Amino acid sequence: MNKRSAEISRQNILDTAMRVFAEHGYAQANMRTIAQAAGISVGGVYLYFKSKEELYLTLMEQWIEDLSQRTTAALADTDNPSEALRAFISISLDFALSHKDVILHGKETGICGGNLMLDFFHRRRIILEEIIAAGIAAGSFSVSSSYEAARVIFCTLRGFFVSLSMDEDALFSSDVYVSLLLNGLLARHPATDTR
Repeated sequence: MNKRSAEISRQNILDTAMRVFAEHGYAQANMRTIAQAAGISVGGVYLYFKSKEELYLTLMEQWIEDLSQRTTAALADTDNPSEALRAFISISLDFALSHKDVILHGKETGICGGNLMLDFFHRRRIILEEIIAAGIAAGSFSVSSSYEAARVIFCTLRGFFVSLSMDEDALFSSDVYVSLLLNGLLARHPATDTR
């Protein structure tokens, strides 16, 4: 098997595994089910992945890379901190929704990627902090600490992921979220007290 053919086979297994995990859940899926759905032997799957967990973690690595590339491309298109923040949040929330089923099954089984996810979250917070620091420097954002603001925003984004599994009514749109962040709850020109 040549290198290109091997890569196509490996990607076929990953694409199929994502569908199987989404349809059956991580716990109910197994290497045999994935192999049958991919149209190859179980031994063929094991040539590329030692276990179901390794296969799932490889999918997580692909999602992380995909999300990172989407974010980098969107942020390269703007030097406006408000638009950069809007793009970062929209991409993050849309990505979570489009991978909802598989993300939830991974959370249910306790597979969270360990250092892979910790590093990913750290890099995402750094990007968010840089956006906010640029907004502070430009006079667009009035917060005093880009570090603290990034932590608060990032924690609410992670809360969105948790909401996926607990209460879909708690989910919010990226437009509403960004509007609240950028405009706040307080009226800009409070009404004069007429007492």
